[in-house]
Amino acid sequence: MGRRYFGTDGIRGRTNEAPMTAAMAQRVGQAAGAHFRRGDHRHRVVIGKDTRLSGYMMETALISGFTSVGMDVVMVGPVPTPAVAMLTRSMRADLGVMISASHNKFADNGIKLFGPTGYKLSDEDEAAIEALIEQEPQLVPAEEIGRSKKIEDARGRYIHAVKTTFPDHLRLDGLKVVVDCANGAAYEVAPSALWELGAEVVALGVSPNGLNINEGVGSTEVDLLCRTVVETGADIGLALDGDADRLIVADEKGRVVDGDQLMALIGTSWKRSGRLRGGGVVATIMSNLGLERYFEGQGLKLIRTKVGDRYVLETMRQRGFNVGGEQSGHIILSDYGTTGDGLVAGLQVLAALVVAGKPASELLNLFDPLPQLLKNVRFKGAPPLDKPEVKAAIADGEARLDGRGRVVIRKSGTEPVIRVMAEGEDEGLVAEVVDSICAAVQSA
Repeated sequence: MGRRYFGTDGIRGRTNEAPMTAAMAQRVGQAAGAHFRRGDHRHRVVIGKDTRLSGYMMETALISGFTSVGMDVVMVGPVPTPAVAMLTRSMRADLGVMISASHNKFADNGIKLFGPTGYKLSDEDEAAIEALIEQEPQLVPAEEIGRSKKIEDARGRYIHAVKTTFPDHLRLDGLKVVVDCANGAAYEVAPSALWELGAEVVALGVSPNGLNINEGVGSTEVDLLCRTVVETGADIGLALDGDADRLIVADEKGRVVDGDQLMALIGTSWKRSGRLRGGGVVATIMSNLGLERYFEGQGLKLIRTKVGDRYVLETMRQRGFNVGGEQSGHIILSDYGTTGDGLVAGLQVLAALVVAGKPASELLNLFDPLPQLLKNVRFKGAPPLDKPEVKAAIADGEARLDGRGRVVIRKSGTEPVIRVMAEGEDEGLVAEVVDSICAAVQSA
């Protein structure tokens, strides 16, 4: 049975429309709190958020839900998603919550949940919480209602933790770094961490007003980053998304570097230093075939999973890998954290830049990606992927690529969209295949 509320990365939607309402947030708090009440100790949940206007409403509703089932709440304010994961572990909390819709615009919001070890919840935990949402909440007696408090040093704790991932013998002196914080959760911590490590920092997207998160800035809108890198003569640009678990880079020429090139750099540099575990890197079905061929040439494996950083991490844990990620910029370095962390990944890139003494355009261009095209088709009602005409179009596209490329079709886990991707050696053929499948999806 499919999940009703949880998508690829938590619960997400347009604020004040189901399921992203204050009433639902309260029910999520009650259900998740009840699910994670184990033992007779005082139970604790850490709640962080990004800078969306609706974050205040969702935070208050979640606090109401958690305290009503006997959990104490620690509010840490606007911090990156990986900071919530880190603080959940370090504070011995039973649960962590990040209120964010990641790279979406301000009108959307979401609820991401972390277990006591700082990892995102399993499918089984999410299914159990969904079942509890549908039931009457398990309210505690009046004397057992939880308390809430805010801690003021959460950002400082996270900055310290991030800096420990940067090699002790290196500094960023002499490097000019543009960092785009998307007017989101990292608007204070990212520039501060880079400055403390010695970089000359040019900061973008650091004036959140509740409405401008991801608006013309951040990892999904990098034009400003690229222009600023060139105009200021910077060595490199780093773009984070709204909750700072994703990284996209611009080299000194203002050219965009995606997560595939970042994984190529980190994977091979960690191999040379003897740090890489598992004999390769874990990525998703969306990563470019060029990355796979590059790793083969380096004697490394590329293990693919379905889309979603939680599935990448799950495979990493099962198979003993310590580097993984997504083309979109979620980079997971399990030596340092339990989820994707854009700032930590950025520091690994900067460390490689310092060691190599090469320009970013040379360091971050390790393979030539095959032509790849991704288009989204919105739909209403049931997903049309089981329609005979859609299946036929997909089969025809695969036959036309004839083993020299790939077709990947999937339903988005966060919105009513079918994502149609193809890649291959012939750019024109790739475009024809994608357009043909999109037309079939639209007509269905």
